[in-house]
Amino acid sequence: MLDGNWRTVVDRGLTPIGQSLQRAGISADVVTVIGIVMASGASVAIGMGNLRLGFMLLVLTGVPDALDGAVAKAAGTASSRGAYFDSVADRLTDALLFGGVAWHLATVRTDRMMMLPVAIMATAMFISYQRAKAESLGYDAKGGLMERAERFIVLAFGLLFFEILVPVLWVMLVLSLVTAVQRFVKVWRQATADRELPAGGRPGRRRQLRMERRRRHGAPTRPNRH
Repeated sequence: MLDGNWRTVVDRGLTPIGQSLQRAGISADVVTVIGIVMASGASVAIGMGNLRLGFMLLVLTGVPDALDGAVAKAAGTASSRGAYFDSVADRLTDALLFGGVAWHLATVRTDRMMMLPVAIMATAMFISYQRAKAESLGYDAKGGLMERAERFIVLAFGLLFFEILVPVLWVMLVLSLVTAVQRFVKVWRQATADRELPAGGRPGRRRQLRMERRRRHGAPTRPNRH
C-alpha cells in the first residue's frame, strides 16, 4: 500500500542522498550488505530480549534498504544483477527479523506462540512470490494492506511497545493473509481478461496489454534494483 502510494515521492527525496553516497565511493551493493548486517544485529538483539535495541536496529535497517536503489541510479549501475541481489537481501532480512522474534517468544513463553512470527514470515514469502511470479508473466501484483514497508512499521511498533507485541503480530498475520488474497484476486482477474481475448491475434495483444499494465503501475519493463 505504501509502496504504491509513496514510492515516487520517497525516491525523489532519496535521490540527493544516493548521489552523495555515490560520490563518496559507496556502491549500492555495499549499502545492501550494510542493511543485512543491521538486520542480523536486530535479530540477535530481539532474540536475546533486548527489544528496544532491536527496535533501533530495525529502524537503521530500513535506511540502507531504502537507499540502495537511489545509489544504484545515481551511479548508473541499476541492473538485473542488482535487482536480484536486492530482492534476495530483502527476503534474507525478513527471515532474520522474524526469526529473532520467534527466538524471543520461544524464550519467554511456554506455549506455541513462537510459531506466530514463523507464520508471518511464511506468508510474507508467499506474498513476495506472488509478485515475482506475476511480473514474470507480465502481470501487475503490487498493492495490498500489508506490504514489506507496512510489515517493518508494524513490527517496529510491536518492538517499541513490547507489552502488546503478540497482539500486534496477530494483526500483522491477519493483514498479511488478506494481502495474499488481494494479490491473488488481482492477478487472477488480469489473467482471466487475457483468456477472454479473441482467438485471432491473442498472443500479440496479450503482450501489449501486459506491457501497458506494467507501465501504468510503475513496474519497469526491464529489471533494476527495485
